[in-house]
Amino acid sequence: MKNILLTFICWMSLSYGFGQDSLRATTNFKDTVVVKPDTSYWQKSFSGGINFNQASFSNWSGGGVNSIALGAVVAARAFYEKGKVSWDNTADLQLGYVTQLGNTRKAADQIMIISVLGQKIAPRWDLFLSGTFNTFFAPGFRYDKLPADQTRLKVSNFFAPAQFTFAAGIAYRPNDWFSLRMSPIAPRFTFLSDDGVRVRELADGTFVPDRTQVAYGVQPGKSSRTEWLAFQLQTVLNRNLTENISLNARYQLFTEYARLNNINHRLDLLLTAKISRYLSTNFGLIALYNKDFSSELQIQQTLAIGLVYNISSFRVKKDTQKAETPLPGRF
Repeated sequence: MKNILLTFICWMSLSYGFGQDSLRATTNFKDTVVVKPDTSYWQKSFSGGINFNQASFSNWSGGGVNSIALGAVVAARAFYEKGKVSWDNTADLQLGYVTQLGNTRKAADQIMIISVLGQKIAPRWDLFLSGTFNTFFAPGFRYDKLPADQTRLKVSNFFAPAQFTFAAGIAYRPNDWFSLRMSPIAPRFTFLSDDGVRVRELADGTFVPDRTQVAYGVQPGKSSRTEWLAFQLQTVLNRNLTENISLNARYQLFTEYARLNNINHRLDLLLTAKISRYLSTNFGLIALYNKDFSSELQIQQTLAIGLVYNISSFRVKKDTQKAETPLPGRF
C-alpha cells in the first residue's frame, strides 16, 4: 500500500507540473508535438516504460519453463535555470518481477532521487549544494547459499537500507551534456528500518538470519549510521548519440577521510534505442562496490523491449548532439 501511495503522489506531481507548462514542444526523440507556450524558467521531462515477456510450453519435447516477466522504468527531470542560478531535480525508478513455476522473484528495484542547486561563478564552473537519496521499493531476497530447510532469505527492504548524501562543492560543466562535481564536504546518513535483513555467513558458506550482525554498515541495535567527514565525486553524461539512441551514465565515488581504504564506487548506465514512437529497447547496468554492502563487486543488468512514453518541455535543438541547453533525462 505504501508503494502504491508513493507512486500515486509521484504521478500527481508530474501531472500537475506538466499541466502548468505552456511554452515549448514536447519530443519523443525526433517525434515532435506542439504544446502551449511556457513562460516559466522550468524545463521538465518524463519517460516511462513497461516491459513484458512471456513464454509457455505444453508437451514440448525440448523442455522449458513457463514464465512471465513484467517491469517498469521511470525517469523524470525538472530543471530550473534563471540567470546564474540553476536547480536540477531527477528521479530514477525501477521495479520488475519474474514468475516461474508459481514462484515470483524480484528482477529489478531502485529508487534514486537527486537534487542539485547551483550558482554559476565562471563560464564553466558552478558552486553547488546537492542531495542524493536511494533505497528500494520492495523486499529483496537471496535464493542461493541457503540451508536445506530454507528457500529464501530476506536481505533488503524499503528503507533497509536507505541513504541520504548531502554534498557541497564545485562543479565543472564544459557543456550541457557532461558535468563533474567535486565535494570535499559530503556527509552521508544510512538508515536501516528492518532488522530482518541482518544475516550471518556460516562456516559452510551458507547464510542465515541473525539480528546481531552488522548490515550495510549499521551496527546491531542501531537503526542508522552517520559518516560526517567524507568526500564525494560525481560525473554525469546525458547525451543523444543519434536521433534514436540516447545514453545516460552517472558515476559516483564516495569515501570517508578516516577510511580511505574503503572507497565506494557506483556506476549507473542506461542506453535506450527507439524502435518506433512507442516502442523501444533498453539496456541498463548498475555496478556497485561498497565493502559495507558486500566484499565483492555487485552488478544489476537488464535488457528489455517494451512500450515507452516520453514527454518533455525541454527546448528543441537543431543538433541534439551539440545542444547548448540541457537535454531531458537523468542528470
